[in-house]
Amino acid sequence: MLQQVMTAPGVITFREVRDVKPGKGQVLLRMMEIGVCGSDIHVYHGKHPFTSYPVTQGHEVSGEIVELGEGVERLKVGQRATIQPQEVCGVCYPCRHGKYNLCEELKVMGFQCTGAASEYFLVAAEKVTVLPDGMSFEDGAMIEPLAVGVHAVCQAGDIAGAKVVVLGAGPIGNLLAQAAKGMGAAQVMISDISDFRLDKAKECGIDICVNTKNVDLGDAISEHFGADKADVIFDCAGNDTTIGQAIQYARKGSTIIVVAVFDGLATVNLALANDKELCLYNSMMYRNEHYIEAIELVNQGKVKLAPLVSKHFPFAKYKEAYEFIDANRETTMKVLIDVQK
Repeated sequence: MLQQVMTAPGVITFREVRDVKPGKGQVLLRMMEIGVCGSDIHVYHGKHPFTSYPVTQGHEVSGEIVELGEGVERLKVGQRATIQPQEVCGVCYPCRHGKYNLCEELKVMGFQCTGAASEYFLVAAEKVTVLPDGMSFEDGAMIEPLAVGVHAVCQAGDIAGAKVVVLGAGPIGNLLAQAAKGMGAAQVMISDISDFRLDKAKECGIDICVNTKNVDLGDAISEHFGADKADVIFDCAGNDTTIGQAIQYARKGSTIIVVAVFDGLATVNLALANDKELCLYNSMMYRNEHYIEAIELVNQGKVKLAPLVSKHFPFAKYKEAYEFIDANRETTMKVLIDVQK
């Protein structure tokens, strides 16, 4: 079978590897779709701090179960599925307390261990999440980034009736905003400096879209949410400007959740955060319950995924997908790799 390999930054090759058979507790999937995310792009440009080469990518994926190993009873051949790409130790404090997304020995497929960018992929059955029969493989490959948004929303607790601000309207910010709305938030505002991304947010049903090049964010929050402002602010952009906006415009005693991965150190006004007694939380990946919630949100029509898909590339043109993203950064949301076409 054919497997993608990035041998160095910007260098993608393919190799033939022997066919694999599932062992005890394993599942063999015929891979169908692979999403390219911002972290993949960092790897492509040699800027991911925790990835070495060579590496096979692929962590936003969908496929069809084609063979089951001994002892696998929960799954069936022919089911559509996606994969949770975390490799965890199971014995550290976070793992023992149900927070395996924070495993002390965490490895992620496509970064610190082999990803699913192959025609077939062998994986532990416990990492497989079944998709509804009617869900497309395209949607299935986007459950992983949606689960990032769902987990972040859960970090805020019960958001039923809440007023929410999302900073950054890229794929994660868009999906988080949709998840917040689908999970009961009363009002959701999203901000960005890109009209293209804000138009995508509107297309996905986010009613309050603010371009902070043209409108002061604090004024927009007061206009739409009133004197009580927002209950929670999510930073999905990850820069000094957005975290500064979050601290500046947050209501006293409210919550800020950092979802984006900052590139290096951030300059943060902790004196103001302290004066406001803000709750500053972070969000890291997801767990199985967030995958299940993400699938339900899509199945119930509460999250729209199709507007986020910018382009498809065949498996053999993996490198061209990265070149397209580099050339169209301002107008690209999600690029998918069609493994079997």
